[in-house]
Amino acid sequence: EVQLVESGGGLVQAGGSLRLSCAASGFTFDDYAIGWFRQAPGKEREGVSCIWSSDGSTYYADSVKGRFTISSDNAKNTVYLQMNSLKPEDTAVYYCAADTIATMTRLRSWIYEYYYWGQGTQVTVSS
Repeated sequence: EVQLVESGGGLVQAGGSLRLSCAASGFTFDDYAIGWFRQAPGKEREGVSCIWSSDGSTYYADSVKGRFTISSDNAKNTVYLQMNSLKPEDTAVYYCAADTIATMTRLRSWIYEYYYWGQGTQVTVSS
């Protein structure tokens, strides 16, 4: 059974930092890309970042470039999202998702409806 379990969300003041974790199980980690998405109230879900476990390739939304860093610990089947210089507009439920690198390559995009999703973790940034 595939499982993606997010943790690390919480309440932080603007300018602060949080690190989200996504623990994955039930699939061959190296064959998959792990993405972080977020959804704020009343808004559509948006892609935040993605990493390929096989070679460490990373992708970021323009809105988080230079502030967020995605990384992977393949020994622990865990992906992290280090979020620095947080802004109130970063407030959202953050989801990690997984899909095969083969699918992502075929679609030529890292922002789409991944196959597996976690339950989400709330991030709230106060001004």
